[in-house]
Amino acid sequence: MDIMKIEMRANEWYGDAPVELEFPDDWAVHEQRMAGHDAPPLSLKKVADKLQQPVGSPALSTIAKGKRRCVIIIDDMTRPTKTWQMLPPVLDELHRGGITDDMISFVMATGTHGPRMLPEFIKKLGEDTIEKYCVFNHNTYDNFTDVGKTSYGTPVQINREVMNCDLKIAIAAMIPHGQFGFGGGAKILLPGVSSYESTNHNHLLREGLAARLDAEEAARMVNFDFIVNALINGNQDVSDIVCGDVVEAHREGVKRASGHYITRIAENVDISITNGYPMANEGYKSFKIARESVKEGGDVVFIIHSAEGARVHYRNGRWGMDYGGHGWRSDMYVRRPWKMKRVIVFSPYIMKSEMRYYGNDSIWFKSWNDALNTLKEANGPGTKVAIYPCGTMQISESEVEKALAKFNF
Repeated sequence: MDIMKIEMRANEWYGDAPVELEFPDDWAVHEQRMAGHDAPPLSLKKVADKLQQPVGSPALSTIAKGKRRCVIIIDDMTRPTKTWQMLPPVLDELHRGGITDDMISFVMATGTHGPRMLPEFIKKLGEDTIEKYCVFNHNTYDNFTDVGKTSYGTPVQINREVMNCDLKIAIAAMIPHGQFGFGGGAKILLPGVSSYESTNHNHLLREGLAARLDAEEAARMVNFDFIVNALINGNQDVSDIVCGDVVEAHREGVKRASGHYITRIAENVDISITNGYPMANEGYKSFKIARESVKEGGDVVFIIHSAEGARVHYRNGRWGMDYGGHGWRSDMYVRRPWKMKRVIVFSPYIMKSEMRYYGNDSIWFKSWNDALNTLKEANGPGTKVAIYPCGTMQISESEVEKALAKFNF
C-alpha cells in the first residue's frame, strides 16, 4: 500500500527536530492551520517601529526617564515566546530613557510552575543577555511585598525584586487561555510573579470576567508601567507585537490575536490529531480543538514531543498517587465522558506519573508506526483525518467567541 507523509514541527526548545507522520494513501488527511500560521516573523527594525506605537501609553523611553531601577518580567518555558527576538529594541528604548545596564534585572514569571536553570534562560534570552544582566526565577512561596487586597479579596503579594524596581515592564506571549481568554497583559503579574496564596485566590474566581479583572486591578495597584504582548506564528516566531498600557494594549492585542489563532474546524472526522507544538510541556491544552473535530466514537491523537515531560505545577500538578496541588483532580485535563472512543498519545518521552493528564484510559506509544497500527485496527479506506499542527495555540470560531465574551467587546 502506498503511503503519504506529513511533517510536523516538534521539539520546541530542544532542537526543533520535526516529526514525520505516515498515513495510508487511501485516507483523507487534511492539515488545519490557524490563520496566522504563516505570518512572517518580525525583524528587529519592525519591533523597534512598533515600540514607537504604544497603545494607551507614552513610549517606553519616555516612561523610563528619571527611573532608578528597571525589572523586565518574561514568561517561562511553558510559553513559546522567543524573547530574544524582541529584546534588543526594548533595551534600546530603555537606554534612550536613561536606564543603564546596571539598572536592569530580569525575572522569569514562573507563577506556580517550577523554576528554571541556565540552559532555559539562554533559550529565552540569549547567552549574551545572561552574561550581562542578572536573571532570576520567581519563587511562589517566598520573598514578597504585600501591596494590599483587590476588590475581589485577592491578596496582592508580589515578587520582591519586581517591587524593588520603580520601572516595571514585561515581555510575554499572547496565547489563547481558557480562564483569562488570552494570556499576556496583567496575567504576567498575577499569577506570573505573585505568591501561591495570591494565585490560588485568583484562580478560584471562576465566574465571568473576574479572574482577569482581578489581575488587572492588581497590576494597577503595583503601578505596572509597560508591556510588550507578542503573537506567535506556526514556526514559534514572533510575528506581531502590541505594546503599551497593561490593560489597553492587551485589549488591542486580543482583537488581533482572535483573528491570528482562529482555525477552521474539520468536523466529524474519524481521527483528530493535535500536535502539542509549540507548548508540548502543556500539550493537553490542545484537547479542545481536537475534541470539537472528532466524530462520535472516533479517535483523538496527541503528538507530544517534550524532552522535559509535563511542566512542574505546584498548584495544578500531581504530587502523589492520589493527590496534588490545590487545583489538581485525577481527571485534570482530558476528562470523560467525551464523544471520542479512544485517546492515543504519541510521545518518545513517557513518564507514568504524567499519563493521567491525558485521561486515565489514554493509550501511549513511543513510535508513530505503533500508534498508526492501532489506528488502522478501527479505520480503513476513506478514513477522515484532521491534523492541527499547533494545537496548543489554535482556537475554533466558537471558542474565539467565548474568549471575546470575557472582554465585553
